[in-house]
Amino acid sequence: MLKALGAECSGFALAPNTHPTHFDLLSLTQNSTFGDLSQLDLLKESLIASQAEIVFHLAAQPLVRESYKNPIYTYQSNVIGTLHLLEAVKACPSVKSVVIITTDKVYENKEWEYPYRENDELGGYDMYSSSKACSEILVNSYKRSFFSGEKADVLIATARAGNVIGGGDWSADRLIPDIARATAQKTAVFIRNPKSIRPWQHVLDCLYGYLLLGEKLLQGKKEFAKSWNFAPYSFDAKTVSEVAEIAQSIWQDIEISFGTPIENFHEAGILKLDNTMAITHLAWKPKWNTQTAIEKTVEWYKVFYQKGEIVTHQQIKEYLHGID
Repeated sequence: MLKALGAECSGFALAPNTHPTHFDLLSLTQNSTFGDLSQLDLLKESLIASQAEIVFHLAAQPLVRESYKNPIYTYQSNVIGTLHLLEAVKACPSVKSVVIITTDKVYENKEWEYPYRENDELGGYDMYSSSKACSEILVNSYKRSFFSGEKADVLIATARAGNVIGGGDWSADRLIPDIARATAQKTAVFIRNPKSIRPWQHVLDCLYGYLLLGEKLLQGKKEFAKSWNFAPYSFDAKTVSEVAEIAQSIWQDIEISFGTPIENFHEAGILKLDNTMAITHLAWKPKWNTQTAIEKTVEWYKVFYQKGEIVTHQQIKEYLHGID
């Protein structure tokens, strides 16, 4: 998406660990450094060499169930990794704008119908959620300690998105990638927690929000250096089973089996975000509703597996059409 908008891009990440991988399919190796956030010196060197003005920090251990199995790694990645990123930013004179992506799960979940606002209490039942809430606290502390007053030449904000979907994701333990993988192998997909309600949204919607936020920070507008929700309208939230059924209506080969997972890991039953602030102050809004987001995502996988084609650029072009 950045390349489509004419940006010069550099990346720092772990090497892809799935096959296939969107990164390789799109041939994005140019200006890319493979490394771990624990490698602070390498991270600093890479960021300084990039001469980046804007940093988007999305690296994380992003799975709730994995955080139960590997809590130490989850905290090392999500908290210490974010600290290392901020240390690298402090050492890089070119950076002026930093957008740190956390999650919709940073809030102390009351299991109620009300969508969470940016100033609601942070928390986290599971290790993933709590690690992301910790990273939010870390960011605020770091801003006050090192980027405040006369030293506020770098503006930093955090962004909280919902359950993000989109073609090209083959990570384990995610609803639509699990469905696509199983369907390609002509097997049924086992789906846990079918009644759980989530704010499903297409990746291009939240990425566009991050771009708007990064632009405001680059322009030196300090009032935007805070936390933001990027989410679908709360009335558009859907259950896991509803998402699976919409997917099945698009790709009839999908076979679904609902059930309860063997592991007794706690996962939130209902979660919604309030997107009012982003709509009011960033002029952002969900361009693709949840129905459309699911359709675009499932269509991506269907075309890939049936025709061997990649429609990423086509979908980006379609999304950006009509946006100034």
